[in-house]
Amino acid sequence: MSHLPTFADSADQGRLGLVWLKRLWSQWVVGHGARADAVAAWRATKVLLSGLNLGVEEVMRWCGSRASFEEFEDWVLECNGGAIDPLTVTRINAALTGAPPPPAIRERLDAIERLPDVLGPAELGQWHEQGWVVLPNAIDAAACAAAAQVVWDAQGMSPERPEEWGRFGPRQQCVFVQLFRHPALRVARESPRVHKAFAQLWGTADLWMTTDRVGFNPPERSGLQFQGPGIHWDVSLVQPIPLGIQGLLYLSDTTAEQGAFALVPGMHRTIGDWLDSVPSGEHPQHFAARTLTMTPIAGKAGDLVIWHHALPHGPTPNRSDQPRLVQYLKMFPADFGYQPEWL
Repeated sequence: MSHLPTFADSADQGRLGLVWLKRLWSQWVVGHGARADAVAAWRATKVLLSGLNLGVEEVMRWCGSRASFEEFEDWVLECNGGAIDPLTVTRINAALTGAPPPPAIRERLDAIERLPDVLGPAELGQWHEQGWVVLPNAIDAAACAAAAQVVWDAQGMSPERPEEWGRFGPRQQCVFVQLFRHPALRVARESPRVHKAFAQLWGTADLWMTTDRVGFNPPERSGLQFQGPGIHWDVSLVQPIPLGIQGLLYLSDTTAEQGAFALVPGMHRTIGDWLDSVPSGEHPQHFAARTLTMTPIAGKAGDLVIWHHALPHGPTPNRSDQPRLVQYLKMFPADFGYQPEWL
């Protein structure tokens, strides 16, 4: 007779004083499986990883080693410079138990609410109709240059030595570079201008910023063709698709031919009908690759492209003579919608 694995209780706070962390660690190490609290667990995952400056991919790889919870807590502390701000712990626990944010956090969020809008009526109209918008000058030129240098350093390459671009960097996966923490990357994550843009679209400033990776899309050349991913979604296509907002910050000027980010405008409003048209037995992503055409979005260094996650999207082959460098950004409320069934 088979038995379900035993997971830690979500109220077990461990040494770091965080609810859900030990429960999720035990689930990640043993294996996910279908559970009645899948929505709560996924929300807790997103809040904890964002609050603790952790990337999804690195956590999954780390838990694959099946190390002890005490070792996992040590690693979390290491990723946070040896200590976690008690205010961060309080905010995480409040969000995961349904309590309001602590007063000091509420003051910060209220300050974002009071900022002048960074997206005007035209941009908000485009968001409604097309499902995407660009926030220009999300961070300044110096911050962009510093973040771009971090990507070059992670790749072990230089913008002055194009002969190096014909190989994969040590942390590269497709166009993604598995680098999650660096002071230069925090500038965009902590930008009030970026926060305000997401707050306008979500309708609240009480948002969490993901600790996401960066990207390097080199020019195609002999022996190094475009690695993808192609057109895709980062959300389940089971209807209805809840609101979700993704972002990508250009770290250098990027033309449409330079491996630019691309999407299918407006499809967040028609995706239900489109899914009904997918032939029986064919996966929607394969059908999308055969039938949909994405529009590349060019941008300047410092431009933040924000899109509704119901839009099919992806990078494009780089047919220029310069790489495309980006930083991925996403903000979300703790009670975001989630569809546990995946399609």
